Amino acid sequence: MSTAFPRTALRTPAAAGAFRGWERFDILLVLPALGLVAIGLVLIYSGSASTYDGPVASINNPVMRQVAFATIGIAAMLVAARFDYHHLTHYWWLLYIISIVSLVAILLIGQTQFGSTRWFNLGPIQVQPSEFAKLAVIVAMARYFQDRGGDAKDLRSLLISLAIVAPIAGLVFIEPDLGTTIVFGAIWIGMVSVAGVNRNHLIVLGAMFVAILPFIWAFAVADYQVERISVLIDPYEDRQGLGAGYNNIQSQLAIGSGGLTGKGLRNGDQTQLEYLKVPTKDFVFSVLAEEFGFVGAMALFTLFVLLLLRAIRVAALAGDPAGQLIAVGIVVLILMQAFVNLAVNLSLFPVTGIPLPFVSQGGSSLVSLFGSLGILQSIVMRHRAYRQN
Repeated sequence: MSTAFPRTALRTPAAAGAFRGWERFDILLVLPALGLVAIGLVLIYSGSASTYDGPVASINNPVMRQVAFATIGIAAMLVAARFDYHHLTHYWWLLYIISIVSLVAILLIGQTQFGSTRWFNLGPIQVQPSEFAKLAVIVAMARYFQDRGGDAKDLRSLLISLAIVAPIAGLVFIEPDLGTTIVFGAIWIGMVSVAGVNRNHLIVLGAMFVAILPFIWAFAVADYQVERISVLIDPYEDRQGLGAGYNNIQSQLAIGSGGLTGKGLRNGDQTQLEYLKVPTKDFVFSVLAEEFGFVGAMALFTLFVLLLLRAIRVAALAGDPAGQLIAVGIVVLILMQAFVNLAVNLSLFPVTGIPLPFVSQGGSSLVSLFGSLGILQSIVMRHRAYRQN
């Protein structure tokens, strides 16, 4: 005589624990990111079609490489979602030290491209430590303010939080990488603002920064960076438009020629005739605007707005200061990178090499961003339990 057992009885405690919380996995946070990746793959295909003529299935194919990194990134997101985000705050010091060591190592043995030393060349792939250092800074600051009840009102706490960001931001600035340095500054401002910073303290620090800015400009900013800033006023400063202002001119032509609906996939003159440099990375938005026009740009902006709104929701749901501050830091990270990249394409900001999140070709950026979404998912999946305790 057989006995029927309910299906739930077959689930072991370990299996139940493995799937606990997944019912709160926020799919609406992931879908806009996947949409951005899909748009990126189309643009990478178009932007690399005139230069890559190898086999489609090869790992050297820019599209296949991006697919591989996206797969790794999604796996990293699922792993990060599975683990309690508080473990990150417990080991913030390890993440921070690894970031410092890797950024120092970059300056000694890193690969130099386009005037900057930002990458480790590991055979067929390049690793950019500054992409992961952003997360380390976010976690370190979240832990610091968590230990102080999430409060940044006193000047001492504000200065210590700045001291957490400054070494890593300084090493990135030395590479030199002005754009990423600005992103670190935006992350700090965003997180201390949510932590309740005294506005007067922030104004005083801002005034001090403005006071020393001429010295930074004179002694710390590289000559080619000064040139990139100056061409924002007049891209044709070099008379022929073939020098520092070249990228600005070509991106303006590409964006302006797209019109309402664009010229169509692989029909953009600036992209396909290779006038637009690094079209799959820094200037991927110019490819979008040229080939898909205003409509394509609005679709991109809509996905970013949906993604950021869901990320802001995570900050609102977080049951503790650490979760809230980590979510805010990630929101600022994505928002600021998108803003800087778009500003570069529109010639409102000097060329910096900041990728468009989830869209531009680049493994380190894509994996770290999906890892960030995994941390947000970890916060969402655990917020109710922590509120009940």
